[in-house]
Amino acid sequence: MRVLLVEDDAETRALLERGLKEQLFRVDAVSEGLAAETCAQPGAFDVIILDVVLPGHDGFAVCRRLRTRGIDTPILMLTGRGLLDDRVRGLDAGADDYLAKPFAFGELTARLRALTRRGRTRALQAVVTCGPLEFDQRERSARVNDTRVDLSATELRLLEYLLIRRDRVVPRDELMRHVWDDSVPPDSKVVEVYVSYLRKKLGVAAPLLRTIRGMGYILTPGPQE
Repeated sequence: MRVLLVEDDAETRALLERGLKEQLFRVDAVSEGLAAETCAQPGAFDVIILDVVLPGHDGFAVCRRLRTRGIDTPILMLTGRGLLDDRVRGLDAGADDYLAKPFAFGELTARLRALTRRGRTRALQAVVTCGPLEFDQRERSARVNDTRVDLSATELRLLEYLLIRRDRVVPRDELMRHVWDDSVPPDSKVVEVYVSYLRKKLGVAAPLLRTIRGMGYILTPGPQE
């Protein structure tokens, strides 16, 4: 899951970025609203964490401007302002959720995962499945026919992204954006390499992960061509 973190306090930003990365989120962190608006392109992120108190435009203004541009990425407003009027203002600006500081880090990650599941065709349970394959988003674990599959952090991110988009072709460049760091060059073969790794580890579930030549990859229980 790729997250845009917008937080002006350097210490808080560093703590959140480190904690989210430890939970296998891919994090881009910026400190002010203009940078957030530049980064938040359509489809670039799965969720945005947006602080209210920012230099220049505050979080409310940034949220409204993103919505005006048609950016429909789920937004979680994160702030020290816990008053009801501020929560209402944030939601009216177009935010999907509002979390006041101080907060439990586990609640933050739970809310982020809930936001990314809303409105999808997938069931809202923490466990997503495809045939004999299942992935527990809370435990960060995968099983095939109820047998645990030992996957690396990158393989887990790749599998989760494909599962959430089950039955849809996911282009290679989309996988690059959401699973790997921007430091990976566009012509890298990292996607192909990790898809191969993942297939080998999935065993009997490997045929579920298909390559659609010239288009991308799809995870589906449908009939093979």
